Amino acid sequence: MSLLVVGSVALDSVETPFGRKEDILGGSATYFSTSASFFTPARVVAVVGEDFPEAHLNFLRGRGIDLEGLTRESGRTFRWKGRYGYELNEAQTLDTQLNVFQAFSPKLPESYRDTPYVFLGNIHPELQAQVLDQVRAPKLVAADTMNFWINGSRQALLKTLKRVNLLFVNDAEARQLAGEHNVVKAARSILSMGPQRVVIKRGEYGALLFDHDHIFACPAFPLAEVFDPTGAGDTFAGGFMGALATSAGGPDAAVLRRAMVMGSVMASFTVEKFSLERLREVTRPEIHARFAEFRTLTHFDDLGPLER
Repeated sequence: MSLLVVGSVALDSVETPFGRKEDILGGSATYFSTSASFFTPARVVAVVGEDFPEAHLNFLRGRGIDLEGLTRESGRTFRWKGRYGYELNEAQTLDTQLNVFQAFSPKLPESYRDTPYVFLGNIHPELQAQVLDQVRAPKLVAADTMNFWINGSRQALLKTLKRVNLLFVNDAEARQLAGEHNVVKAARSILSMGPQRVVIKRGEYGALLFDHDHIFACPAFPLAEVFDPTGAGDTFAGGFMGALATSAGGPDAAVLRRAMVMGSVMASFTVEKFSLERLREVTRPEIHARFAEFRTLTHFDDLGPLER
């Protein structure tokens, strides 16, 4: 089934201990849709400026991503500049230029309005609500948010959360949103706000999936080399939602757990190179092989009787 993402398409400048890249392809909708496109048709609603390279759009089209909802406006493209230290857990933002993204008001093409799976990227919660006003009876709505909206637009965010089935946040955002230091308590509090499920992303420590009855813990794939964690969370969400959209029937426990692992698989590829360089070259056999490696990482036998 097709999958709609509304978010940013950007040009990033990134510095890590392993190198520096200027004006490379970035943005939440870019990472998400590229990751999801390995599993299901993806549709993007976003805005870019006059300076956005056509080669980047050609790459997205080459992945089979539908760009009817992407507009090119007069002005410069959204730009983000950041730096990572050796721990690579959190970026230091050096510069943010919203440019044409500042006036972004998502308008869905008619052909997008019946998309069954919807992902609301990290944009103002009022804009997320505008998207939900335009779609017709989606099968599942997922959303992302961040500390900026949790602090500055909390009431609008809480209204939007009542219309969301699944929320993606990192552990710090979960604690901030819930006002709880303990992640388990924070997740339970978020579930009471409207979403039926919440995924808490924990970077190199993996991710946790919560619903009202169960918790599932998925590790991050252990890598010898990590070059750039930019976009890993959006790639995770794209792999998760892409795998979910290809599953027959509803999102039962087995389907959701498999989607969690596939999200971790896709994120593990993204961090191996800058920008989307690794996702440009990764193959389906590589994805399947790494998914199989996850099974060996986490499989263990029953305990059996204990000796005294």
